[in-house]
Formats: sequence, structure tokens, C-alpha cells
Amino acid sequence: MGGILQGRVALVTGASRGIGYFTAIELAKAGAHVIACARTTGGLEELDDAIKRETGESATLVPFDLADMGAIDALGQAIHDRWGKLDVLVANAGILGVISPIGHVEAKVFEKVMLLNVTATWRLIRSVEPLLTKSDAGRAVILSSGAAHKCRPFWGPYSASKAAVEALARTWAGEQENFTLRVNAVDPGATRTAMRAQAMPGEDPDTLPHPSEVAKAILPLVDPAMTETGRLFSVREQRFLTYHMPD
Repeated sequence: MGGILQGRVALVTGASRGIGYFTAIELAKAGAHVIACARTTGGLEELDDAIKRETGESATLVPFDLADMGAIDALGQAIHDRWGKLDVLVANAGILGVISPIGHVEAKVFEKVMLLNVTATWRLIRSVEPLLTKSDAGRAVILSSGAAHKCRPFWGPYSASKAAVEALARTWAGEQENFTLRVNAVDPGATRTAMRAQAMPGEDPDTLPHPSEVAKAILPLVDPAMTETGRLFSVREQRFLTYHMPD
């Protein structure tokens, strides 16, 4: 029996582990054919095995580094050539950088965080927007973070990058609101991931939600029946948050 995404094509970045990995599995269980992107080939192969166990179907694995802008452009062309459209985008890939006073962050570290978290997200949007608009109900989810709003000390590069990502998502949503594409950002909250362990090395991971819980919360946001756009969804609060929109 088909799920809500039966016959649809979904692209997930950062799919070799954590939230991306489990989101790819949820999308596949809902009937989507998953295009899974990540740098780690072994992690992608493990994902493919998991999807086969859960659904009997295989994923399309695309191992590449999102720092390669030409590869992002080529990905959009390859999806066009094979499927002619894209129904779901989950832009999940990102890096933490360092936890450090702003003035102590090395230029190359700051630039890498911005490249992978912001520029690559923009380039991905640019590459797949024409494909998403060919879908009868294109859905895009951009992973953000509470760091974009808390702006806690020592988290400067990551906080700035996630604030920028949310701005991209909201702008894109506004540009598409009169069409069928719906775009939302997601704050997953503290989650049991490798990035969280890097940021909070003394924290007990067993006290945190598993990334599969976040994946289950993302699934309804890519449902063709979902109509919200330009919003920020809080997984912890299980609701859309309201942005303050100035007059």
C-alpha cells in the first residue's frame, strides 16, 4: 500500500548519518524514491541497505562534497535528465565549525562554515528550483537551528550561517507563494547527533531525542497536502513559530 509520497522523487543532503539519514528512510517508507547525497560513501551504502530492508526498494546514491559548486549544478541537470522533476528537497547538510570567541575564529574556518551552510544551500536552491516547480506539489524543507535566534556566545559562525539559511528559505517561499512550491525551515532542537556531541562534549546523548524522531516530524512538512509556507517549524514544540514581520 502506497504512502503519502508514493511515486514522488525526494532529494536529501547530508543523508549518510543523523537527521538526514533517518529522514531519507522516512521518505522512502512513505513511498518516495530517495536521492541521497553526502560525502561519505560508506554511510550512503548503509542507508541504501536500510531503505531496502524497510521498503524493498533502493535509493539513488550521490557521493559528493557540497563545497563543489559545479557538482551541485550537475546534480540538478542529472535529476532533470532522469526524472524531469523533483517533488521534495530536504536541505539538511551542514557543519558546526568551531565553538570560539568571534575574534579568535580563523578566516578559513568561518569561510568554510559559510560555504557549506549558506552558499551551498543557495546553490542547491538555484539548481533544483526549476525541478521543484515542475512538480504538482513541490515541497522544500531547509534545516535551521535554534542557534539562529539564540545567538549564544562563542557560536558566532554557526549562528550566523543558520540565520542566513532561514532568510534564504523565507525569501524563496515569498517568491513562490503564488505557485505550488511550499518552502519551510525546521529547527530540530537538541538532537542526538555527531554535531551535537561535537558542540556539547559533556552532554549525555541519552537525554536527547533520537534523530529518527526529528525525521518523523519532517515527513508531514513534505506532504503534498501541506499548505504552510515561509514558516519555521519547531520540532521540540511540534508547531510552526510565527516570525515578527515589521510593518
